[in-house]
Amino acid sequence: MPIWVEIVSSLFIFAGVIFIVISSIGLIRLPDFYVRISAITKAITLGITLILIGIGIYFNDLIIGSKILAIISFMMLTSPVSAHIIARAATRDKVPFWEKTQLDEFKPYLEKQQHEKAKQREENHG
Repeated sequence: MPIWVEIVSSLFIFAGVIFIVISSIGLIRLPDFYVRISAITKAITLGITLILIGIGIYFNDLIIGSKILAIISFMMLTSPVSAHIIARAATRDKVPFWEKTQLDEFKPYLEKQQHEKAKQREENHG
């Protein structure tokens, strides 16, 4: 195997590890749940993608490459959707936002949720 393949592969893997380490630090340092989940989803998705690309370059095999492509595609589709669903569930459970978070664009949604919950309570009790 040529040395340049190992170097390029190692660079991709190292870059992926750096993104994962940064997201781990973000998990500890960022102020609230919503910012944490956003940062973690983005960094982990990119980190794992870079690691998988590095593995694909290293092995240089069509079967491994197709599996890596399938994993990356599945991850790119499911990771943002699952983060959105988790954040939406946290909003419904009233997980508090950071005090510096600007909620101006989000207020109509929050008011709609409160109105729907009040209407549902009335229907259940009445």
